[in-house]
Amino acid sequence: MEHTPVIRRARVGDLPRLVELVHEHVAYERSAPRPPDLAGRLGPQLFAEDARLWVLLAETPDGTVAGYAACSAEFAFWDARHYLHMDCLYLAQEARGNGLGAALVDGVRELARELGLEQVQWQTPDWNEGAIRFYDRLGATGFPKRRYALPVEPTA
Repeated sequence: MEHTPVIRRARVGDLPRLVELVHEHVAYERSAPRPPDLAGRLGPQLFAEDARLWVLLAETPDGTVAGYAACSAEFAFWDARHYLHMDCLYLAQEARGNGLGAALVDGVRELARELGLEQVQWQTPDWNEGAIRFYDRLGATGFPKRRYALPVEPTA
């Protein structure tokens, strides 16, 4: 019997597991460690009444939270329209290959539809060939760009 993936919005009680998955994701992408108290910093952004950040979770058949997609609404200046930016999509290694990733992307697409947005955009590292193949299979279009970050120092 095939199990239909469960995709749902994150709840306050999910924060500890979500933070575990974020740390796994950071390590997988070979990124620098994130600031301490990630749960304390994410919680208010996710669960405020006027939150503009959404996290969808993927559960395995036994109810384990095995992945997440984090999204926010953004504005595309050249297109003069808002879109849903999927900042992160991650599945724990042991949960890959079972349809949870495609189900998460479907959930993100449905979230965009609920929000009245016509497009979802995201990026992935150019070395992540597995993710690139996955997104290509979904029918997504890739665009070559390089992402930059510029620190803003507080004024004295």
